[in-house]
Amino acid sequence: MKQEFIEIKGARENNLKNVSLRIPKRKITVFTGVSGSGKSSIVFETIGAEAQRLLNETFSTFIRNRLPKYGQPDADSIENLSTAIVIDQKRLGGNSRSTVGTITDIYAVLRLLFSRIGKPFIGYSNVFSFNDPSGMCPECNGLGETVKLNLDKFLDKSKSLNEGAILFPAFSVGSWYLNTYLYSGLFDNDKKLGDYTETEWETLLHGKSKKVPMMHDNLPINGKFEGLVDKFNRMYIQRDTSVLSESVRATLERFIAFAPCPLCKGTRLSQAALSCRINGYNIAELTHLQIDELIRIIAEIDDPIAVSMTSALIMRLQHLVDIGLEYLSLDRETSSLSGGESQRIKMVRHLGSSLTDMIYIFDEPSIGLHPRDVHRLNELLMQLRDKGNTILVVEHDPEVIGIADHIVDVGPQAGVHGGEVVYEGTVAGLAQAKTLTGRFLSQKLPLKPEFRKATGQLIISNAVLHNLKNVTVSIPRGVFTAVTGVAGSGKSSLINGIFVKQYPEAIIIDQSAVSTSIRSNPATYTGVMDDIRKLFAKENGVSPSLFSFNSKGACPNCQGTGFIFTDLAFLEPVKTICETCNGKRFKEEVLEYKLKGKSITEVLEMTAEEAVDFFEKKDLKRKLQAIHDVGLDYLTLGQPLSTLSGGECQRIKLASNLHKEGSIYVLDEPTTGLHMSDTGHLLEIMNRLVDGGNSVIVIEHNLDVIRNADWVIDMGPEGGKKGGEVIFTGTPADLLHDPGSLTGRYLAAQLKTEGELRS
Repeated sequence: MKQEFIEIKGARENNLKNVSLRIPKRKITVFTGVSGSGKSSIVFETIGAEAQRLLNETFSTFIRNRLPKYGQPDADSIENLSTAIVIDQKRLGGNSRSTVGTITDIYAVLRLLFSRIGKPFIGYSNVFSFNDPSGMCPECNGLGETVKLNLDKFLDKSKSLNEGAILFPAFSVGSWYLNTYLYSGLFDNDKKLGDYTETEWETLLHGKSKKVPMMHDNLPINGKFEGLVDKFNRMYIQRDTSVLSESVRATLERFIAFAPCPLCKGTRLSQAALSCRINGYNIAELTHLQIDELIRIIAEIDDPIAVSMTSALIMRLQHLVDIGLEYLSLDRETSSLSGGESQRIKMVRHLGSSLTDMIYIFDEPSIGLHPRDVHRLNELLMQLRDKGNTILVVEHDPEVIGIADHIVDVGPQAGVHGGEVVYEGTVAGLAQAKTLTGRFLSQKLPLKPEFRKATGQLIISNAVLHNLKNVTVSIPRGVFTAVTGVAGSGKSSLINGIFVKQYPEAIIIDQSAVSTSIRSNPATYTGVMDDIRKLFAKENGVSPSLFSFNSKGACPNCQGTGFIFTDLAFLEPVKTICETCNGKRFKEEVLEYKLKGKSITEVLEMTAEEAVDFFEKKDLKRKLQAIHDVGLDYLTLGQPLSTLSGGECQRIKLASNLHKEGSIYVLDEPTTGLHMSDTGHLLEIMNRLVDGGNSVIVIEHNLDVIRNADWVIDMGPEGGKKGGEVIFTGTPADLLHDPGSLTGRYLAAQLKTEGELRS
C-alpha cells in the first residue's frame, strides 16, 4: 500500500516558525525536544485541534454549541487528517460516584452479569448501580459514606447571631446568607445560641424552606428561610463538590465530618443488591478485589449463559493488567488517580475499539511508570498502530522513543529559541544527529561516587494508609532521598499521605495545576510582579496599582483580559483581541510610563531569560533566576498559567519556593515533562538545596535521578496488595546488589549496558 501522510504547511501556533511536516499515517511518530520547544504546539494545538474542530463541524449547530470549542490553528494548510483522540495527562477527576469500574464501562458489564446469573434474582442491571435510585443505598444515596455538618465547629454557642455565632465564612456578619436569618423575625438576634429553647434551636437548624416577610431598615426584602443544616446540606453536601474552587473545598473540610455509611458499610449499594451472589461473592466484594485477583474469580464462572459477559470482562480487565494497573480495584474513585494513571485508564477505553484509521495523540504516556512497565506501554502503542491507526506521541523517555517508526525532533532550544524542526527520520538517525535530543539519547549520568551523611532522622512509625502495611522507616535529614518502586507500591501513600501530615512544615511541590485563571502568570505566581509594579511606581511617581491589569491599570473595555468574547447565540462565541488596548490589557495612559525605556506590557512580554538581564534589584533578580534555574527561562512573565503543562506547573512551584527558607522539600516526580538534557540541571538545583542545609525527598522513577541520590527507600515488592512494604533502604551503590528490588535490578542492568558496572 502506498504510504500516506498528514501534511502540514506553514504552522505558526505559539512559537512555531512556519513549520511544514509530512507525518506518515498508520505509523508511530514520536515528537522529541526540550520543554517549550514547540512539540505540543504541533501535536495538540495544530493537528489535534484541527482534527477535533473539523469533526465538530459535522454536527448540527445545536450539538456544536454543547461541545468543546476549538479555534482554527494558525497554519497555511493541514491535510489528510483522520478523527483524532487525544489521551492527555489531565486527571480524570470526578466525584465519589465515578470509579475505575464506571469510567471504563467494566462495571456495566459486571452489573449485567449479576442480573443474569446472580442468586437470588433481584432485578435488572440497574438495581446493581449505586448511581441509580433503585440500586443505591438509601442511607448514603450511593456515596458509601455519610457526610455531616460538624455543628461544634460550625457554631459558637457562646455568641449571638449578631456577634457572628455562625463560623462558616459564607455566613459571616454582613453576608446575605446571615441576613436571611437576622431579618427573618424568627430569632432574638442578640440572644446567645446556648440560651436558645428547643423550639428555637430546631427552627435555626431545621426550619422548613418557606418564604417569610423579611424587613431591613423598614423595607421588605425578598428572602426564603431555610434551616442552617438543611441549607448547608443543599449548598455543599448534596452537590458535586468537584465544581467548587480549591479554596472553598479546603474551607468545607474544616466544617464537615466523614464516616463510612453504617448501613451499606461503604459499598454504596442497597441491601437487596448486596444479597445477590455469584460463586459466593456479591458485586461489591468483586469490585473491591485487585484487578489481577478479579480476573481469576471471573475466569472460574462456568455458567453457559455468562460466556459472552465473562469473556468481555476478562478481555477488558486484562487490558488494565497489560498497562500496569493490575493493583487498582474497580471501586477506586477516579478522583484519587494520578495523572499517569488517568492517562492509562483513558488508553484502556480505546484498546477494545473496532475503529481503525484514527489518530491517537499521547502526551508523555510513560509518566508514572517504573522502567519495568515501560515495555508494556510500548506493546500497547504498537498494538494500536497495528490495527491501522496513526500514533502521535510527545515523549522524553528513550525506551518509548526507541519504538518509533518516525521521529520529529523540535528545537533547537525552547520558547523564542525553538519552534523549528531540527531533525526528521529514524531513531538510529536521531542518535547520530547533532541536536540536544540526539546528543543526550544515549548519554546517562554516572553513578554518584560519594554520598552525604545524615544529620538526623525523620521518623515515620506504623504507617497504615491504602496498601501500607504498618510501615516504619527513617528518612535521613540533610541529604537527598529518592523514594522509588513500581506504580502502586505505596510511594505516594507513604510520602504524600503520611509524611507530609506528620511534618506539615515541609514544602510540597507536586504536579497539580497552579491556576486555571488567565489573570495568573509566572510574574504574579512567583511574586516578582509586586517588585516590578513597585519599581515602575517609584520610577514614575505614581501608585503601584496602576501597573496591575487586575486593578486600576486594567483596560476598561476588556477588564484587563486583553480580549473580548462575543456571544453569537447558536454559533460559537468569537474571541477577538480587544480593540481598545490591542491585547495589551492596560489603559493607554499606563503604557506611557516607562522603566529603563520599557512599558509594563513590554516587560511582561520578556522571557525569564531576558528579564534576568534587564532588572538590577538583587531580590527580584534572585526570584527571576529561580525561574531560569528550573528550566523555564523560555516562559514570558505574562504567559497565563492555565497554558502550562503538569511538569511546567511543578517547576514554577519549585521556582517560587527556591527563595523560601524551608528545611524539608518534597517533590513528586520532578522529571515529568523534562527533557533528558535538563535532568542534570534539576539535580544541580536539588543538590544546592541540600547543600543549603535542607532535606530533599523525591518520589521518582527516573534512573538518572535515583543513581544521584544519597539515600534510596524502595517500596514494593509489587503494586497494590502485593506492595506497601519497604524492601530496601540504603545508598544507590548498595541498591545495585539487592536481589529483591526491581529498581535495583533495572539500575544495575542500565549501568552494565553502559559499562559502568562490571559483573
